Amino acid sequence: MIGGKKVGIDLGTCSVLVIVSGKGIVLREPSVIARHVETKEVLAVGTEARKMVGRTPGSIVTVSPLVEGVINDFEVTEIMLRHFLRKSLGQALVFKPTLLLCVPAVVTSVERRAVLHAGLAAGGRKVYLIEEPLAAALGAGIDITAPKGHMVVDIGGGTTDIAVLSLNGIVTGLSTRVGGNAFDDAIIRYMRREYTLYIGESTAEQVKIAVGSAHPEANEDTRFEVRGRDAITGLPRSVTVSSADIRAALRESLELITHAIRQVLDRTPPELLGDIIDKGIVLTGGGALLKGITQLIRDDTGLPVHVAEDPVSCVARGTMVALENFDLYREHIESLTG
Repeated sequence: MIGGKKVGIDLGTCSVLVIVSGKGIVLREPSVIARHVETKEVLAVGTEARKMVGRTPGSIVTVSPLVEGVINDFEVTEIMLRHFLRKSLGQALVFKPTLLLCVPAVVTSVERRAVLHAGLAAGGRKVYLIEEPLAAALGAGIDITAPKGHMVVDIGGGTTDIAVLSLNGIVTGLSTRVGGNAFDDAIIRYMRREYTLYIGESTAEQVKIAVGSAHPEANEDTRFEVRGRDAITGLPRSVTVSSADIRAALRESLELITHAIRQVLDRTPPELLGDIIDKGIVLTGGGALLKGITQLIRDDTGLPVHVAEDPVSCVARGTMVALENFDLYREHIESLTG
């Protein structure tokens, strides 16, 4: 049992969620900071910094400190984490909390140490790690204590983490560096190639939400007006795209995800495969909200596919389940934390 204040953090490429014992999820903000290029002064963090992306003068830069699920800039990550902890806990941060931070299913020892050190530097008294798909399973309400197989696919901003779980641990797992950001990049490239139109990350995300689709069954051929800069004339221009356009743009990224799922199934013991055939695959993360994603994976694997309730919050909720029942998961968490 862990005493004192307990804080779970879903440290994502696109967003950070903070959950506090006794309070629930208290913070949900983009993992972005804005700082002055020369002085390095931090000008904005989280939501306010996100509003500045693509709109800053040359003297200001917006930085996402995590790339494809791992820390790319340690200093910026520490600043961001400390800001979010202070905002979440207020004066209570004086009494350093126990932190449980999430990492992708497959990370190197160097990447794990970077997350541990960032948590300690940001104000954690003790810092533990947990894999995202394990936390996602707990947050989705899946009982992984029994010798039964469960498959979770967590489609985040920077990675898609896939795992088969049983007896409070991961039997086999895989992390592929494809997620919501890769979807956005694919849309940007598609618009430039097919429509000679330059668009930014924020516009690409709007397009993905409005008409993004992984499968023809998902929706009718809806349309959306996209505004950007003409690649030839350099002048502002708008075009109308369809859900079929965006489905074509996302095809390659989605194929990487379905291929990774098949890889994990291929490595799963036959006894657990039987359980997965019965229970199906559970999707979590922001990517689970993409229209048609369940139909796509169902057609590719032949298995039932379900989206967890509030999939975006599953990982954060799962960290608190693990902290509140720490003795149950102690061996696994401490082996990962080192």
